[in-house]
Amino acid sequence: MALHCNQIRNTIALGNCIDLMSQMPPRSVDFILTDPPYITRYLDRSGRSVMNDDNTEWLRPAFGQAYRVLKRDSFCVSFYGWSKADLFLTAWRDAGFRIAGHLVFRKNYASSAKFLRYEHEQAYLLAKGQPELPEFPLGDVIDWPRPTGNRLHPTQKPVEVLKPLIRAFSSRGDLVLDPFCGSGSTLLAAREMVRDYIGLEMDPEHHATATLRLALVKKH
Repeated sequence: MALHCNQIRNTIALGNCIDLMSQMPPRSVDFILTDPPYITRYLDRSGRSVMNDDNTEWLRPAFGQAYRVLKRDSFCVSFYGWSKADLFLTAWRDAGFRIAGHLVFRKNYASSAKFLRYEHEQAYLLAKGQPELPEFPLGDVIDWPRPTGNRLHPTQKPVEVLKPLIRAFSSRGDLVLDPFCGSGSTLLAAREMVRDYIGLEMDPEHHATATLRLALVKKH
């Protein structure tokens, strides 16, 4: 049975994003902004991990479905783990995406330090079809305003960082999809930018966090 976008518009669905997207109609979302597992077996300072961060089985099918549900001549922005860049690039290209740009998010602090101090996050701009060139392109270096403290999710992204991406690659009233929505930062940013959203999350705890977070915002 097809899962019509109008049925889940401005909601967060619990489940495997591959299965959920497979029920959605093709070419039904205007923009995808997502922060998938980096495949690094990440543990934060309190020992929290990210579901499916220990395997690659989901990578190709998830972005294959993401490509299918995205409208033609539209964009996907995906964060990724730099140490597994080859796996992400292969999966994106196999899905049909064209690499359209690279984004660096500059921090004023180091999230960790090994051979280098890690003071940035990164994402790729992926295109489906041939989107029109913007009159005023977004800069490819964006300042990361402040640490979130990862209170709601082990790899929580600041809403302020996501809003410029939504503004640049979608329009008011568009439908924004996040297949790995975690604590809901993308969805909150979409709402603040007057877009509709669909969030997909397979971890029940994070699904509950994101649902509550959006519900509290809707009350104000």
